[in-house]
Amino acid sequence: MSALRPLLAAAGLGLGIATVREPGPRPAGPAEAAAAASMPARRRLEFLAGRRAARRALGAVGLDCGEIPRWGRLPVFPPGRAASISHSAGIAVAVARAAGPGLPLGCDLELRPLPRAAARLVLREDEEELLDDRDEPFHAGSRPTGAGWTVTELFSAKEAAWKAMASAGHGLGPACLGEAGEGPQGLRPARPTGSLRDLRVGPAEDGLCVVRLRADPARAVRVRVVRVGTGVFGYVLGPSPGLGPSAALG
Repeated sequence: MSALRPLLAAAGLGLGIATVREPGPRPAGPAEAAAAASMPARRRLEFLAGRRAARRALGAVGLDCGEIPRWGRLPVFPPGRAASISHSAGIAVAVARAAGPGLPLGCDLELRPLPRAAARLVLREDEEELLDDRDEPFHAGSRPTGAGWTVTELFSAKEAAWKAMASAGHGLGPACLGEAGEGPQGLRPARPTGSLRDLRVGPAEDGLCVVRLRADPARAVRVRVVRVGTGVFGYVLGPSPGLGPSAALG
């Protein structure tokens, strides 16, 4: 994962990585401690690793950050701070952006490949032609231009886009999916409804993809999916070309 830092830095993103195996994981403040205390042991370690990853991602773009409380299941960042967090197989990753209020921000790590049968849970019929039917080795690194996509790649692309579209009140742009509820300090985090099948993914240039909200195709983001071992890491680069942040995300 650390080899991806230059790739994300070129896109103006900071990358943070943490693991559940790091010694002596401690909450960064009382709000994190209260949230962690109610969790089962494994979930508590994942939660704290995610917070560490978010602070490291923010640090990579020159922003410090103390504890990160939560509203519902969403992290609540101080003003001027925002990150997207993902967990998989004991590893937490986060991406952060230094500037650009309203720009979409989302990431997803999947280190356990999904079976082909899972496609029906992620895709609709008009997306199935994107799947790769070739029996070829899975290589880490950037995906080949023009190649078909695995179910795991398409899931990760949609999950990262979902986070970018659904987040609100944290410098990530307005809510696109579901109703937003009032949170602490007047924040209004979104409550996504529906499923990933309510998003439509399509190929773009340079091996990227564009993910659109089916109910409102003008709301769209560009996503890059990079292969990491036998898994993938997807992250949102920004709004779809030709659309400003407000047009792309409502």
